[in-house]
Amino acid sequence: MQSQNQNDKDKIIIIDFGSQVTKLIARRVRDLGVYSEIILSKDIVKLNRYQNIKGIILSGGPATVTKKKFQSISKEIFQKKIPILGICYGLQLIAKLFGGKIKPSKKTREFGRAILIKKSSSLLTKNFFKFKKEVWMSHEDAVVKMPKKFKVIASTKNSKLTVIENSKDKIYGVQFHPEVTHTDNGKQIFKNFLFLICKIKKTWNISLQKKKLIQEIKKTIKQDKVICALSGGVDSSVVALLINKAIKKNLICIMVDTGLMRKNEFKYTYKIFKKKYKLNVKLIDASKLFLVKLKNKSRPEQKRKIIGNLFIKVFEKEAKKYNNIKFLAQGTLYPDIIESKSSTGSKTSKIKSHHNVGGLPKKMNLKLIEPLKEFFKDEVRVLGKSLGLIKNINYKHPFPGPGLAIRIIGNITQEKIRILQEADHIYINELIKNNLYDKIWQAYAALLPIKTVGVMGDSRTYENICLLRAVTSEDGMSADYFNFPKFFLDTISNKIINNIKGINRVVFDITSKPPSTIELE
Repeated sequence: MQSQNQNDKDKIIIIDFGSQVTKLIARRVRDLGVYSEIILSKDIVKLNRYQNIKGIILSGGPATVTKKKFQSISKEIFQKKIPILGICYGLQLIAKLFGGKIKPSKKTREFGRAILIKKSSSLLTKNFFKFKKEVWMSHEDAVVKMPKKFKVIASTKNSKLTVIENSKDKIYGVQFHPEVTHTDNGKQIFKNFLFLICKIKKTWNISLQKKKLIQEIKKTIKQDKVICALSGGVDSSVVALLINKAIKKNLICIMVDTGLMRKNEFKYTYKIFKKKYKLNVKLIDASKLFLVKLKNKSRPEQKRKIIGNLFIKVFEKEAKKYNNIKFLAQGTLYPDIIESKSSTGSKTSKIKSHHNVGGLPKKMNLKLIEPLKEFFKDEVRVLGKSLGLIKNINYKHPFPGPGLAIRIIGNITQEKIRILQEADHIYINELIKNNLYDKIWQAYAALLPIKTVGVMGDSRTYENICLLRAVTSEDGMSADYFNFPKFFLDTISNKIINNIKGINRVVFDITSKPPSTIELE
């Protein structure tokens, strides 16, 4: 289900060439009040089906234009007189198509921060340069010969053609990544492209989407019934409240106890939605079934697929108890869809599957309804607030669909689940107690698949390692680890080890995304 007919509004199309941060481009555009949509490079031929395109952005990507066969676009796109901005690979592609020269070179490689130096004025860089700018680079190839009808706007030490433009045809390219927070004032580049070059108006306001979503849900479901997979996270909670607004009594919320939730979370969620929001909530205890199916399964994708398939089977079995159940509602988000499939068709660009996306069986008896699949996490929170969702749920840290199964690295056992639930419970409560929870995008405890020697009470132990992770982020697409004060790390380590039998060592993950991901699996 489309949340609304997106062809009725002005939009920016982002053509994805496989960059892991393409989603950030979409977020920056939406942050500025403009609807953006990502399409795959292979779907460029379908561009004509889109209406009201006011600008096109070409993303970065892992490929190179220096090979005989490279990902490209038809030059017809440039003839449509739609403003185009190329980022990283997008810049190199533009240069290639217009007669420039791109060369791989050790000397022109740039990874990380670089100083950008202004050479000429441009609408694209208006109010961007006050001083020399630090920008974020991630490229091995560089444009070494200017394409025809273009001029240089800015350079770095190792990349002379870092920002180029053909102002007459409204074609622009930047070698750096303005979408990442590491680039100083990168949002200004998007502001200029949207409002000065594309001359697009602000039409995207999340608080105004609620009414349209409810109308579309009514139109899609009609008199049929829906079962909603309610977990208690912000995504499924917002979906439940949205659909309840639309169809009331025809909504049946199903809470499946997989045994892989946080400690006490299942009971708390049931109480809130049953008593406070008066929803029709049914409980299914399938914890033993999930544990049996996951026995001796250690590979991350294998675990996700098992959980996804079993999840659907449980719901389909429950649906048979009711008349006219035709839909399964899930809290799938836009990043879920993008990260769950290959943007380029290659295996390397796929990050992970989600149980509500990649783990679904090919054949289902129920139709999926995913009202939030065009929204990002922070946009969903705005919707949640407008629907009256309580703060404890609306601003809860993201929790993966497969639950603790992907935070127990390797094989899953009942004992490991117990240990991790206790460790996570202590960790999260200490964050709340110390007023740190709301400063963090996501925090969790995980169990590593190794044991180490310890000494407790003059006795030798051989127990599990607990890993703690906490990151700051705007949208979960890039992240930095949270810098805890030493006293907190000391406190939490002592509490976990002293209170949980089965853990004798605590470590803290200080890796950013990229190069890592937020979750371990």
